Amino acid sequence: MWKIGIVDDDRAVLQGIRKAIPWDELNAEWAGEASNGEEGLEMIASASPDIVITDLYMPVMNGLDMIEQLRKNTGYSGKVIILSGYSDFEYARQALRLNVSDYLSKPISLPTLKSVLNEAISDLEEREEMRMKQDELLQKLQLYEPFVEKEWVKSAAAGALLQSGLQSEIPEPYRYWTDHDHTVIGIELVYDQRAAKLSLPDWSLLRFAISNMACEITQAAFPRFDHTDLHTNRSVIIIHHDRTEPAERVRQRLEQLGVRLIDCVRNYLKLKIRIGIGERKSCIRDIGISTEEAFRAIDVTSRPAVPEHELYFYSAQEPGNAEAKSPVRPVKLYLELAGAIRTSQEHQAQTIIRNYMKRLEQEGGITKPYVSMLAGELWGIIAFAFYETGTVVDDIFPYDGITREMAKLQRPSELAEWLITKIGLVFGSREWGGNGKHRQAVDFMIEYIHEHYAEDLTLGGLADKVYISRNYLSMIFKNMTGETFNNYLTRVRVEKARELLMEKNALVYEVAEKVGYKNVPYFSTVFKKFTGMNPTELVK
Repeated sequence: MWKIGIVDDDRAVLQGIRKAIPWDELNAEWAGEASNGEEGLEMIASASPDIVITDLYMPVMNGLDMIEQLRKNTGYSGKVIILSGYSDFEYARQALRLNVSDYLSKPISLPTLKSVLNEAISDLEEREEMRMKQDELLQKLQLYEPFVEKEWVKSAAAGALLQSGLQSEIPEPYRYWTDHDHTVIGIELVYDQRAAKLSLPDWSLLRFAISNMACEITQAAFPRFDHTDLHTNRSVIIIHHDRTEPAERVRQRLEQLGVRLIDCVRNYLKLKIRIGIGERKSCIRDIGISTEEAFRAIDVTSRPAVPEHELYFYSAQEPGNAEAKSPVRPVKLYLELAGAIRTSQEHQAQTIIRNYMKRLEQEGGITKPYVSMLAGELWGIIAFAFYETGTVVDDIFPYDGITREMAKLQRPSELAEWLITKIGLVFGSREWGGNGKHRQAVDFMIEYIHEHYAEDLTLGGLADKVYISRNYLSMIFKNMTGETFNNYLTRVRVEKARELLMEKNALVYEVAEKVGYKNVPYFSTVFKKFTGMNPTELVK
């Protein structure tokens, strides 16, 4: 409801205007009245009316002086309407300078008063609507700010940052990077027999579990670090260490960290990972090179590993590395390709593939086994990117058929056309339901679940955060993840509970509380349903 205040030294005018205003029709209420400018300032300060109707010629302080103090000293932004018994051009000019909404002469007819107030209220409504839109936009920007920052970290890891090097480009939480050296640890989840049997939802949860484990272990060894997933089975940890720390000491600490990561993933998750460690870089723009080196160390099977572990260090001094050409940056390629698919940019995805394969053709020396390996890796990235948008490519292309087709590919150009054809068929199929806005909402929900699983999460609460109705959001989430919101939340909680139980540092009821369950019997029932065992079996 809009509030209207009146300032006039004539009591009859005050009472007459108050009676004449159609309050209910305007959805307005009386805010207060005053008989001069000084009283008017006090009334406006206490009642905060949206509209002030004021006379000009008044004792103590006239109307223009009051308006000037309102605008300059108090920042009053409401509507001011002058109602004067005199038509004075100079006063009208000054009123215009003070952003007065209207200048009316007494006496005023009821239709004119109603029309002027209607116009003022209409302007206020438009202003309020604009303010609400701006507030909503600000909330959304604040909501997605963490995702923007995480994408910046991913871009840094992939070597995709802009080249200007301006300090202002670095998000505030990462400004300290400029005072540290950086080393990238590349983590690759191996597709062994157990991993090959996993469904995409299980694969997604395992990535989440490995991410949690990597962060917890790294935190103890290197307090300053960032972890980010790159695609399907690869992620990186960017270590930020003191520039004065000796290289040999850093290498020893990195080796200890890598060995512990490999052992923990093997013992707790029964999965196998390979770890490559790039060289130390002093410039943020070179972090992407360290990432390439980390995965090159993994890919070169002839490189010696740390005894009994698949942990490899890259070194430019090793044979063949010093003379190696500049990397084609496949990590950046994979990141851009997955991003194009997630955002429904079919043409962009095709261009990325063609350009990359063309470069491989030009470099020469590409063998058929390498093409097969690359085909498998790219197809995995493409399949997972489509899965993140709610499309299961295995439902469109049987896995056995894809494997046979990949085995026949011999040249990068053949691989390019094969991938482009498959992508086109998926985009054109009825299975494709990608939507950028919906994808952002579901991405936010998944990230929020992973970070707040121990809290009392509801679909309605998240619907309020992403500005989508509860029922519609439920449908979007199910379409894009293949699971209901409650089922996905439960799976995340159970996965985290399993990690905590296997550490054997907490009792069952303590673990239940840590993952969001207050009822221990119910927690045990849910845990057994998802894992096939009772939680007590893991703490023995």
